[in-house]
Amino acid sequence: MRTLVQPPPSSHCDLCGGELRLKKVESVTRELDWEDEVLVCVSCGHELSCTVAHNHTVPHAKVA
Repeated sequence: MRTLVQPPPSSHCDLCGGELRLKKVESVTRELDWEDEVLVCVSCGHELSCTVAHNHTVPHAKVA
């Protein structure tokens, strides 16, 4: 099955144009609620790290 809607350009790798997927989320500071999101390209494996404000409307992922 083919994707009906293309993902936004911000979710594409700058190096090869592949799709970026979330690899992990790490807490930076609890006081300011900042998190580091690590994204990885499915095509070339390039990793990108972004610091973002924690979204309180999204539940935390369960840790196994």
